[in-house]
Amino acid sequence: MLVTGGASFIGSHLVDQLVGLGSRVTVIDDLSSGKLENLRSSLERIRFVELDLEYSQLEKLVPAFRGNSIVFHLAATHGGRGYIDGHPADVCSNFAIDHHVLEASYNAGVDKVVFASSACVYPPSLQDSPGSDYLLREEDSELSNLEHPLSADLEYGWAKLMGEMQLRAFIEQYSLKGCSLRFVTAYGPRENESHAIIALIYKAFQRLEPYVIWGSGNQERDFTYVTDIVSGTIAAAEKIDNGDALNLGTGRRYNMKDIANRIFQLLDWHPKATKYDTSMPTGVASRALDISKARQLLDWEPKVSLDEGLLQTVQWYTGTHSYEGRVNDLLLTERA
Repeated sequence: MLVTGGASFIGSHLVDQLVGLGSRVTVIDDLSSGKLENLRSSLERIRFVELDLEYSQLEKLVPAFRGNSIVFHLAATHGGRGYIDGHPADVCSNFAIDHHVLEASYNAGVDKVVFASSACVYPPSLQDSPGSDYLLREEDSELSNLEHPLSADLEYGWAKLMGEMQLRAFIEQYSLKGCSLRFVTAYGPRENESHAIIALIYKAFQRLEPYVIWGSGNQERDFTYVTDIVSGTIAAAEKIDNGDALNLGTGRRYNMKDIANRIFQLLDWHPKATKYDTSMPTGVASRALDISKARQLLDWEPKVSLDEGLLQTVQWYTGTHSYEGRVNDLLLTERA
């Protein structure tokens, strides 16, 4: 098995699970946002290769890929909403990263590529109503008919959608196998402060007054704990070959005000005042995924409740970070 971006948040959890299952794992990461510390429990049992996938280095990539039957492709230029909104050119590098990985996989004789896509591939017009009960379905961004109109969320969403398209093209032309998995608002230990839940925990842990929530606080997301994302990813690697895209989420949505209040309770701290900063990027109004296809094809179900996931994430964060009594705003908009 090979995991690109394996020192990152989701990637490192995937590596730990694969190692625990007895797999021989190679990790490729350029450590631009991933950290070797994330792999500390598995580092001695994996092969680690530091490579930049943004630039085509097939003479280096092919030997690293060779001998692996499955590539889990999680490497990307990514971050939370503040990052992808402010770095449109940077996230476009994912077009190249995805092509280099697919090209190396084909040339190295890899059997299957499992591509980490995103709910950002879905049209924003389907997600613009607060309080919506609509669950995004895979066919809302369907690539089997390229004459059908497509839309996506910012450059990041378009890059992910084109990554799915590139995978399908390699399957059609070169008989590569694979699938795409549309993750939605994953959270948990090892995530950084540019993402919503960690940002909210960070600001509460630092006792920010007034406490700042981006936007109105009414924007809604389908928050999915990282171990559920990992279990769905492994199940898809075992069962899906034909390039299909599957949603991995919970099918439930919560707004940012609710998440912040749950975090306050876990930290036994409540701000004296809350400020809603509508000048900051917040993304679509309401997003949650229909996961019936993953249930049917993978026999998969998310197992970690929001309360349990938040508890584990808060415990990890408070146990690995120091109180400074201030908030560094750059952490909320940058990856490192």
